[in-house]
Parts: sequence; structure tokens; C-alpha cells
Amino acid sequence: MSAFNIGNVTIDGNIVLAPMAGVTDLPFRLLCKEYGASLVYTEMVSAKGIIYKNKNTGMLLTIDERERPAAVQLFGCEPEIVAEAAALIEHRNFDIIDINMGCPVPKIVNNGEGSALMKDHKLAGKIIDAVVKAVKKPVTVKFRKGFERNDDCAVEFARMAEYYGAQAVAVHARTREQYYSGEADLDVIARVKDAVKIPVIGNGDIYDVTDIKKMYERTGADAFMIGRAARGNPWIFKRAKVYMQTGEIIPPPPVCDIAEMILRHAKMNIEFKGEYTGMREMRKHAAWYTQGLKNSAKFRDKLSHISTYDELLQIVKKYM
Repeated sequence: MSAFNIGNVTIDGNIVLAPMAGVTDLPFRLLCKEYGASLVYTEMVSAKGIIYKNKNTGMLLTIDERERPAAVQLFGCEPEIVAEAAALIEHRNFDIIDINMGCPVPKIVNNGEGSALMKDHKLAGKIIDAVVKAVKKPVTVKFRKGFERNDDCAVEFARMAEYYGAQAVAVHARTREQYYSGEADLDVIARVKDAVKIPVIGNGDIYDVTDIKKMYERTGADAFMIGRAARGNPWIFKRAKVYMQTGEIIPPPPVCDIAEMILRHAKMNIEFKGEYTGMREMRKHAAWYTQGLKNSAKFRDKLSHISTYDELLQIVKKYM
């Protein structure tokens, strides 16, 4: 597990937690960090939300010292606004500012944000340039292979990002039109790695630890970003580190450990967000933790109605 640098920030290891809206909040990031994530990202944060002091933005930007190094991910399509937002929050205790240019969600794309910026390299370059000039912390960019199904502009996009001062790029090896379906084109990550001198983080089709070695052998990427495979599975980071170091595949955790983790995660959620919000958000997390287990269908059915920690505790005792 080799370390690498993003600007002046040293990342001790190369297994990274992807930014995921509605998933990578502070409690979940802490758990992933505890189990070996080398770098974690916040959920994406609206640049306009920062400037206009949206009530939810403060919570999204909260970083615990235990999870560092950590990256805050911003999204927006107006260079001056994204740069102003980055400057406003730079004093906070995160280490890296990442700009989202890969989100495929229609409401983001229709605003000209996220992966829509892959259709306008000139505007994307202006955003990167403005943010780099506005802050001293390292700036990185996450993007996709391209926008339309047959697009393959990632190499050109990565070179542009490097030219304007990005100090690392993360490449999701699918186009926006693919969303998360179909096979990721790992060769595009390899081409980006060959084209730029800054670190390249590979993303796409990492479902289990053996997929990381496959991506490494195919791409030579500097680091590997785990997204959906980490949902309900913070153990994957420890398993990945051990596998990459020794070749040993640690088995998935037993049911008793999963049950314990669900309850621990719930307590962390309550502490950070209060019981009302924390327990409603635990419904999806608990469903991910139990996917594929015996009685998981009954468990998930009961989950949809829980609103207190005690209710969760009772169904965990009954079904796990």
C-alpha cells in the first residue's frame, strides 16, 4: 500500500472512499476511515449553498479530525461562485478541495453542473483555474470517461485539468449516459495515467478486493476509489489493504459483527444528526448492511417503519 501526494498532502495508502450523495456523511466516513480508507470525501456540496448559507451546508462541511486527510467536494458551474465558495471555507479543517465534474443526476446536469461540464471544456477550465487561484489548499477534479455513450474525452479533460492547476484527478471509467450500468472502461484510466504527471485515482467496477488488483494491473493508477461497494461495508477497506499487501482474502464479517456495526452506526448518526433524522437515514444504511443475509427481506420491511434506536435494536435482535 504505497503512499502518494496530492499537492502538499500525503495520503498514507491508496484505497479511497468515493464521494456519494446521501451516503458519505461524517459518521459513515469515520467508520470507513477506522477500517482503513486512506482518503475520504464529503458528499458534494453546492457552491451556491455555501455562499447563501444554506442551512444544510454546515453539516455537510463538518470534518472530524479523526477522518483526516479529507476532501470537501464542491459542485457548481459559475467560476466566480465556485471560487468564492472555496475561499470562504478554506479555513475549515479539511485538506483538499475537489470539484465535481462527473455527477450524472439529471437535476445537477440540467443546471449545467456535474458531468454537464464535460461538454464544455473551456468553462470547466475556467472553474478549475478560478478555484486554484482562490485557495492555497490542493484542488482536484473528479470526472467521467465522457458525456454521451460513445464519448471518450477523459484524456483531453485530464490534461486540461492539469494545465489549470489541478493536483490530482479521479476518473470514473463510464460516461454520463451509462450512469452506473454496463462495464467500466478501465483502459480510459490507463490512458489518463499515461497522459498526465499528477496522481490519477481510478473509479468504477470495484465490487470486491480482487477488483482493485485488476484495476491496478490494467491502469497503473495511483489510487483506487471505492463507491457503492462500501455502502453497508466499511470492512472492505481493511480487506482491500490486506489483500493488496499479502494476497490474503479476509472473509466478510460474521452476522454478529454486522449487527454490532448497525447499532454502532445508528448511535453515531443520532449523535451527529439527532434521533429523528439519524434513524430515518439509518433505514437505508441498515438495508445495505444486511443485503443478502438470511431474513434480510423481513428485516428491510421492518426497517421502513423505524424512527427510534430502540425500534432498530428490537428488529436487529429478532432478525439477526
